[in-house]
Amino acid sequence: MTTFDAILCDLDGVLRQFDHAVQADIEARYGLPLASTAFDPALIMPATLGHITEAQWAESIVAALGGGEQAEKAVEEFMAVPFRVDEEVRALLAAARARMPLVLVTNAMDTLEDHLERLELTAFADAVVSSARVGLAKPDRRIYELAADLAGVAPGRCLFVDDRLENVVAARALGMTGVHFRSVADLAAVLPPS
Repeated sequence: MTTFDAILCDLDGVLRQFDHAVQADIEARYGLPLASTAFDPALIMPATLGHITEAQWAESIVAALGGGEQAEKAVEEFMAVPFRVDEEVRALLAAARARMPLVLVTNAMDTLEDHLERLELTAFADAVVSSARVGLAKPDRRIYELAADLAGVAPGRCLFVDDRLENVVAARALGMTGVHFRSVADLAAVLPPS
């Protein structure tokens, strides 16, 4: 018997995967700390909360790296790193969605809708909660409450899946069943068989 009636699932690091080898290669070729600079909370949070665009975020990374043509080229390549859908995760979530609501809850930017279209995920979930659209980011409890409300289920009856432990801990604090996603097996272990 499941202990949840809806699934709230992260996008990046769970359903969508980036090619980290390509990212590492770009960093090595340019000799610049692209990832640590790009994901510095001071730079990424304004974009994640919708205060600036993804393009403005990219400009802030270039500036933080000292500016100039080399930094611009490196950031341009870094921003263009390919991403893909994890098909095993897609299949598990699609099967579960046949029995209960699925809401994507993602710390994203103003380009999320375009990315979902490119991944053919536009109609994949019952709802999408994008931090850039709602002005709230995980692990703020309000974004979880909003997602549960969109699913039409009390927070304590939601399964929450995320690759970042701090986000899972925050969901559990609201009474959600939390899964720290490290591999497909983590998700398969908790979803009811189809």
